[in-house]
Amino acid sequence: METSNFLVKLFLLAVVNLIITGCKNKIEDEQESTVKVDPSLEYIQLAVEMADSDIKRNPEAWMLDFNSQPRWNYTYGVVCTAHERLWKYTGEKKYYDYIHEYADFMIDEGGGIKTYDFEAYNIDMINTGKFLYSIYDKTGREKYKEAIDLLREQMKTHPRTSEGGFWHKKRYPWQMWLDGLYMASPFLVQYAREFNEPELYNEAADQILLIDKYARDPDTGLYFHGWDESHEQAWSDPETGLSKNFWGRGMGWYAMALVDVLDYLPKNHSRYDEIVGITQHIAEVIGEFQDDKSGVWYQVLDMGDNPGNYLESSASTMFVYFLYKAVRLGYVDDRYIEVADRGLEGIIKEFIEYDDNGQMNITKACAGAGLGGNPYRDGTYEYYINESIRSNDPKAVGPFIYLLIEKAKLVSDNPTS
Repeated sequence: METSNFLVKLFLLAVVNLIITGCKNKIEDEQESTVKVDPSLEYIQLAVEMADSDIKRNPEAWMLDFNSQPRWNYTYGVVCTAHERLWKYTGEKKYYDYIHEYADFMIDEGGGIKTYDFEAYNIDMINTGKFLYSIYDKTGREKYKEAIDLLREQMKTHPRTSEGGFWHKKRYPWQMWLDGLYMASPFLVQYAREFNEPELYNEAADQILLIDKYARDPDTGLYFHGWDESHEQAWSDPETGLSKNFWGRGMGWYAMALVDVLDYLPKNHSRYDEIVGITQHIAEVIGEFQDDKSGVWYQVLDMGDNPGNYLESSASTMFVYFLYKAVRLGYVDDRYIEVADRGLEGIIKEFIEYDDNGQMNITKACAGAGLGGNPYRDGTYEYYINESIRSNDPKAVGPFIYLLIEKAKLVSDNPTS
């Protein structure tokens, strides 16, 4: 297993190959030239390696997330959105074909979605609708628009807290989780722009501000995983309704939601500056809780190397994606590039491996964590550190590709592209 320094090796190899090619062209053309190395190439090379390795592991996109049967679930949206972005950045059609085949298989001619249950009011299901916008735009097929509309319809009647916050699921009454902000808010603001429903800008902004109001800890600045307005859940504090711990990936979902919502929220929107302010706050907190030694982040963010806690890949990739994008688009200071670069270096060192077939793997991702349910998840420290850990989890694969594309954009000649 090759587990370290491969980024440096790949970069050096890319430089050598470019120099050799440039020298050959110089001789053949009989003219002097200066070889200019595009610094974005090394990052796109890594993104391509991860995407191609994941396709080899999952030849059909419905196989993602270790599934033996097709499903419509948020994890498909995480990885398929990564392929969508890689297709748009590189122009490689195979990444588009991969996600189009999944969408075509899962969505019938009337816009119905296999395995999707409207009445469950599960906010997770909205996330996979995000890449359908590109497929509809490219194909013009109405079934994709109808599927997008179906997901939008869910959010019209989705159950809410007394102040309008979306419940995480119908079976989790009165509860907002950090995860849910990523699942629905970026989808809704894109719908607002694509289909001229501007009131959805207010909807998405309100969700972000509600979770900031209730879930932010005034002492650490971190965000608790969940909030129960009813204060009835065993995992919730009887006075605040908050869960007990700061779960890394929970904050990762929220961080990604912020920068993805800002892609579509108009700059003259009344809540725009507030959301940028939250983005700046989270960037600062992420920097404070970055592990000094490894450069990445722990499963339970504020517990460091306490017994059982571990460096976790999905939260780390989400945070680095958030930081690169926030810097690139001017929401936070350039000083956060150093935090993000240390994070990327740590991700490479701590989590990236190659197997005997030369495929890239990303390790040490929490397979899943939640609150309540059956069996009951009590939100204790012991609960979070004892959830299963696995390699090539989609919640790490997708954000790893996102962050590499963002880094490539950041160092390219057109950083706002």
